Amino acid sequence: MTAWTKNWKIALMVVGFVIMVLLVSDFNHRMAELRRLSAEKELVSTQVASLVETQQSLQTQVAYATSEVAVYKWAYTNRRMTEPGDTLIVPIQPANSAPQPTPAPQPTPEVIHNWQVWLSLFVDEH
Repeated sequence: MTAWTKNWKIALMVVGFVIMVLLVSDFNHRMAELRRLSAEKELVSTQVASLVETQQSLQTQVAYATSEVAVYKWAYTNRRMTEPGDTLIVPIQPANSAPQPTPAPQPTPEVIHNWQVWLSLFVDEH
Protein backbone atom coordinates (compact mmCIF):
# COMPACT_ATOMS: atom_id res chain seq x y z
CA MET A 1 0.00 0.00 0.00
CA THR A 2 1.15 3.40 -0.74
CA ALA A 3 1.34 6.18 1.80
CA TRP A 4 -1.43 8.05 0.00
CA THR A 5 -3.95 5.21 0.41
CA LYS A 6 -2.99 4.68 4.04
CA ASN A 7 -3.42 8.39 4.87
CA TRP A 8 -6.72 8.49 2.99
CA LYS A 9 -8.12 5.61 5.07
CA ILE A 10 -6.99 7.23 8.34
CA ALA A 11 -8.53 10.56 7.30
CA LEU A 12 -11.80 8.81 6.43
CA MET A 13 -11.82 7.04 9.81
CA VAL A 14 -11.19 10.33 11.66
CA VAL A 15 -13.95 12.07 9.70
CA GLY A 16 -16.30 9.15 10.38
CA PHE A 17 -15.43 9.24 14.09
CA VAL A 18 -16.07 13.01 14.24
CA ILE A 19 -19.41 12.56 12.47
CA MET A 20 -20.36 9.78 14.91
CA VAL A 21 -19.44 11.99 17.92
CA LEU A 22 -21.54 14.82 16.48
CA LEU A 23 -24.49 12.47 15.86
CA VAL A 24 -24.31 11.02 19.39
CA SER A 25 -24.05 14.53 20.85
CA ASP A 26 -27.07 15.69 18.84
CA PHE A 27 -29.02 12.58 19.87
CA ASN A 28 -28.16 13.21 23.53
CA HIS A 29 -29.30 16.84 23.21
CA ARG A 30 -32.57 15.77 21.60
CA MET A 31 -33.23 13.21 24.34
CA ALA A 32 -32.64 15.84 27.05
CA GLU A 33 -35.04 18.19 25.25
CA LEU A 34 -37.61 15.38 25.03
CA ARG A 35 -37.38 14.76 28.80
CA ARG A 36 -37.74 18.49 29.54
CA LEU A 37 -40.72 18.86 27.21
CA SER A 38 -42.37 15.73 28.62
CA ALA A 39 -42.09 17.10 32.15
CA GLU A 40 -43.49 20.44 30.99
CA LYS A 41 -46.35 18.64 29.24
CA GLU A 42 -47.25 16.84 32.47
CA LEU A 43 -47.23 20.13 34.38
CA VAL A 44 -49.42 21.84 31.81
CA SER A 45 -51.78 18.86 31.72
CA THR A 46 -52.35 19.07 35.48
CA GLN A 47 -52.91 22.83 35.23
CA VAL A 48 -55.43 22.32 32.42
CA ALA A 49 -57.28 19.68 34.44
CA SER A 50 -57.43 22.06 37.41
CA LEU A 51 -58.70 24.88 35.22
CA VAL A 52 -61.36 22.64 33.65
CA GLU A 53 -62.61 21.71 37.14
CA THR A 54 -62.68 25.39 38.10
CA GLN A 55 -64.60 26.24 34.94
CA GLN A 56 -67.16 23.52 35.63
CA SER A 57 -67.58 24.74 39.21
CA LEU A 58 -68.06 28.32 38.05
CA GLN A 59 -70.56 27.24 35.38
CA THR A 60 -72.50 25.38 38.08
CA GLN A 61 -72.51 28.49 40.28
CA VAL A 62 -73.67 30.66 37.36
CA ALA A 63 -76.45 28.20 36.55
CA TYR A 64 -77.62 28.26 40.18
CA ALA A 65 -77.36 32.05 40.45
CA THR A 66 -79.54 32.55 37.38
CA SER A 67 -82.15 29.99 38.44
CA GLU A 68 -85.53 30.96 39.90
CA VAL A 69 -84.76 29.21 43.17
CA ALA A 70 -81.73 31.41 43.79
CA VAL A 71 -83.62 34.55 42.82
CA TYR A 72 -86.47 33.76 45.23
CA LYS A 73 -84.02 32.89 48.01
CA TRP A 74 -82.16 36.17 47.51
CA ALA A 75 -85.39 38.19 47.33
CA TYR A 76 -86.82 36.71 50.52
CA THR A 77 -83.64 36.82 52.61
CA ASN A 78 -81.90 39.98 51.43
CA ARG A 79 -84.53 42.27 49.91
CA ARG A 80 -87.52 41.34 52.09
CA MET A 81 -89.78 40.81 49.09
CA THR A 82 -93.15 39.16 49.41
CA GLU A 83 -95.31 36.98 47.26
CA PRO A 84 -98.96 37.76 46.58
CA GLY A 85 -100.93 37.04 49.76
CA ASP A 86 -97.98 37.73 52.09
CA THR A 87 -98.02 40.61 54.55
CA LEU A 88 -94.81 42.61 54.82
CA ILE A 89 -94.10 43.86 58.33
CA VAL A 90 -91.44 46.55 58.73
CA PRO A 91 -90.55 47.55 62.30
CA ILE A 92 -90.42 51.34 62.86
CA GLN A 93 -89.47 53.49 65.84
CA PRO A 94 -92.14 55.16 67.96
CA ALA A 95 -92.94 58.73 66.90
CA ASN A 96 -91.67 60.48 70.05
CA SER A 97 -88.40 58.60 70.49
CA ALA A 98 -85.09 60.16 69.58
CA PRO A 99 -82.14 58.06 68.51
CA GLN A 100 -79.41 57.76 71.09
CA PRO A 101 -76.12 59.16 69.81
CA THR A 102 -73.10 56.94 70.07
CA PRO A 103 -70.23 58.79 71.72
CA ALA A 104 -66.99 58.84 69.76
CA PRO A 105 -64.05 57.48 71.75
CA GLN A 106 -61.45 60.10 72.62
CA PRO A 107 -57.86 59.09 72.02
CA THR A 108 -55.65 59.29 75.07
CA PRO A 109 -52.32 60.99 74.44
CA GLU A 110 -49.27 58.83 75.01
CA VAL A 111 -46.79 60.31 77.45
CA ILE A 112 -43.23 60.27 76.14
CA HIS A 113 -40.50 60.86 78.70
CA ASN A 114 -37.35 62.86 78.01
CA TRP A 115 -35.11 59.82 78.30
CA GLN A 116 -37.20 58.07 75.60
CA VAL A 117 -36.72 61.03 73.23
CA TRP A 118 -32.95 61.00 73.80
CA LEU A 119 -32.81 57.24 73.39
CA SER A 120 -34.66 57.44 70.07
CA LEU A 121 -32.07 59.99 68.86
CA PHE A 122 -29.15 57.65 69.55
CA VAL A 123 -30.75 54.28 68.87
CA ASP A 124 -32.93 53.99 65.82
CA GLU A 125 -35.84 51.94 67.15
CA HIS A 126 -39.10 51.74 65.20
